[in-house]
Amino acid sequence: MDSLFYFLFLGCLSVLIFIIYRTSRHRRLRLPPGNLGLPFLGETLQLISAYKTENPEPFIDERVNRYGTLFTTHVFGEPTVFSADPETNRFILQNEGKLFESSYPSSISNLLGKHSLLLMKGSLHKRMHSLTMSFANSSIIRDQLLVDIDRLVRLNLDSWSDRILLMEEAKKITFELAIKQLMSFDPGEWTESLRKEYVLVIEGFFTVPFFSPTYRRAIQARTKVAEALSLIVKERRRESEAGETKNDMLGALFAAGDGGFSDEEIVDFLVALLVAGYDTTSTIMTLAVKFLTETPQALTRLREEHEEIRAKKREGEALEWSDYKSMPFTQCVVNETLRVANIISGVFRRVMTDINIKGYTIPKGWKVFASFRAVHLDHNYFKDARTFNPWRWQNNSGATSPGNVFTPFGGGPRLCPGYELARVEISVFLHHLVTQFSSWTPAEKDKVVFFPTTRTQKRYPINVQRRNHVKC
Repeated sequence: MDSLFYFLFLGCLSVLIFIIYRTSRHRRLRLPPGNLGLPFLGETLQLISAYKTENPEPFIDERVNRYGTLFTTHVFGEPTVFSADPETNRFILQNEGKLFESSYPSSISNLLGKHSLLLMKGSLHKRMHSLTMSFANSSIIRDQLLVDIDRLVRLNLDSWSDRILLMEEAKKITFELAIKQLMSFDPGEWTESLRKEYVLVIEGFFTVPFFSPTYRRAIQARTKVAEALSLIVKERRRESEAGETKNDMLGALFAAGDGGFSDEEIVDFLVALLVAGYDTTSTIMTLAVKFLTETPQALTRLREEHEEIRAKKREGEALEWSDYKSMPFTQCVVNETLRVANIISGVFRRVMTDINIKGYTIPKGWKVFASFRAVHLDHNYFKDARTFNPWRWQNNSGATSPGNVFTPFGGGPRLCPGYELARVEISVFLHHLVTQFSSWTPAEKDKVVFFPTTRTQKRYPINVQRRNHVKC
């Protein structure tokens, strides 16, 4: 018994010495100003509660005003330096794998899977990222994917009644598109059943995991999704080995050289891609409609652009790549929606070695958060930054240096591989919306809540009026 107490005493003493050493070392370093908050919890609760408001960046706004664009906090159990500075953000993105490595809270990792593209590192990430980029580049979209995007968007809009829940309808569209592009499945009972489980998975990203029934449901749903995808992967692998091939992402994974990928790696990869393609793009679609509704001049200009495209086509004729490339104002609308309501608020990275930035030192092992949205909503870089104004993107008149400050899809080695695909899907959706429906109005007063917490806030119900004679 005495020896047990002795070892316990040594263990506690070792932990205490380590904490004292680390604290004294951090005091010697010139850390960015800030507040670490409560023990263990830090400022996590303040971060989450802040995003239940209508203000896009309340947590960061308050601290930038107090400490500047680089500040220290403590969230999700770890000391973290937040950056609202575009130069620092660019430095973080460009030094991926050298000074910083991808690192997200375990609550997110558990939902995505350890082999998701978001969490991969080193050569495996480089290989998988390159493969994904090659399957979603402009030529592939033009020659293979656009026809399905146009068909599935029209199929969904044709089913709309007089009153729809826009967010849910947009999610159906993007999920069906993702399933088609990844695994060649057309909409059906299986895809809809899988989508309902995904709804639960997505909700898990917006909760505190500790003692949360929502998070537990998300983990259970994630298990069901993985099991369903595992069956598909096994079946497709057998078909591939028998010489049957399909021209989709799953087929590309089986055809990859260097020994290919395991079933577990492929399932995690598909889970993460479905999350990326399903939730973010549908949210941008919904908010684009909301912002256009609140900006009638922009909606009128957008409608004129798409009426010109439709007038040159036969009834029932699908959109072609040349049509997509003749939507300049649509691209302004997409850019502005991405800027004002950037769904990817920023990225977490772990510091691999002590780093000096802007006169401060960030210790090895700490996390940094490069906030894209904080820069996008900064009046120093965008005039009237919190106002929806798509005209600012004509000749880039509204941004001082758009190449450096506009990063809705990240940057560096982890640039979102589906950025062009997302733009095409949103553009095609807007085309069919404004050419098939003469008007739409919000059915209920809706708030833009940037950290969604309830199903009602995410639905955005609208009343739609279909045109009597539509050439689509």
